Amino acid sequence: MHWYTTVLKKYVTFSGRARRKEYWMFALINFLISMALSIVELVAELPAILSGLYALFVFLPSLAVAIRRLHDTGKSGWWFLIALIPLVGAIILLVFMCLDSEEGTNKYGPNPKAAGY
Repeated sequence: MHWYTTVLKKYVTFSGRARRKEYWMFALINFLISMALSIVELVAELPAILSGLYALFVFLPSLAVAIRRLHDTGKSGWWFLIALIPLVGAIILLVFMCLDSEEGTNKYGPNPKAAGY
């Protein structure tokens, strides 16, 4: 849960770098919360208001952590737009998100792995 709250504390911080663990732990917890809300809505026969509000709440932090993750691999945040290419773009973005951190300091800041974050 620490990684989830870390991303939320940096709500719209698009600068800097995010290590793989920060990105993937946020993605996992975000997925689990989304699934739990969907199940509650399904069981209680509610419209998708809760999951919709939650999706709006985490949209900007999700975008910010994805861009910081791209920065960690030495790529510009504009590479996120490659996901707009059907199928191939999502696969390329997935590969970028799985790449290891760029060693040392890059133009986006110091390596968060070396800093112990």
